[in-house]
Amino acid sequence: MIILKALKTVFIWGWSPILITALAITGVVYEWDLWLVATTLSIILIIGLTIAVVNSSERQLETLSMKLRQLSGYFNRRFTGTSSLSIFAIIDTLFNVDDPQLWDWARACDMSARVFTTWCDSFVDRIESDTRTGRFRIYLRSYVNELWLLNNHYYEFVEQFFEIAEKIEIPVTTKDQYNRFAVEYNSFIYNFRDSISELRKAGGTEIEPPSVKLAGELPGAKSFRSYLDEESFL
Repeated sequence: MIILKALKTVFIWGWSPILITALAITGVVYEWDLWLVATTLSIILIIGLTIAVVNSSERQLETLSMKLRQLSGYFNRRFTGTSSLSIFAIIDTLFNVDDPQLWDWARACDMSARVFTTWCDSFVDRIESDTRTGRFRIYLRSYVNELWLLNNHYYEFVEQFFEIAEKIEIPVTTKDQYNRFAVEYNSFIYNFRDSISELRKAGGTEIEPPSVKLAGELPGAKSFRSYLDEESFL
């Protein structure tokens, strides 16, 4: 074990060529058997390559872990709670439409919003706590699954609002607010899909990127491109 740790330190700092060269020269000077020198150098090379692959995988997982933490915090900050870009804040504007049945649905969504916000806050708090204690990577797969589940439930409200907005006349300001949300939300989704794809390769997660769906855009409001020109995203 001590030898392995020493070799790992050597290879991390890029000393493997020096070690191999030194052993080769030593073998020539002391006239070691050729098969012994070749075997020793081959073992060192294999160990070095293995350590390099492991270190590369660890660095990639570390990068992906950081990206997932950023995405989780971004989702909670921009699309839940009191944010004007929360789908629940957009649904609340429907109380300005003279339709009692629509109000009943909006009130039900308001109750769901409180539960959902509590869930998101708890999710982010747990991530921050596990990050401080160094346990985040241990539960990385669980957190990916939970963020995927959170977003799927959230998308159900987005889809319901979109279907309603296509069928009834809603204020143009509400359409503008929704389309503004859709642009930023879809930017988040593209980033989340990329992270899922990378984690499938590096972390062995089983979530398919297309399972995270994009929000539709409503006609009769500002164009998608106009918001892209105005805002910057993740």
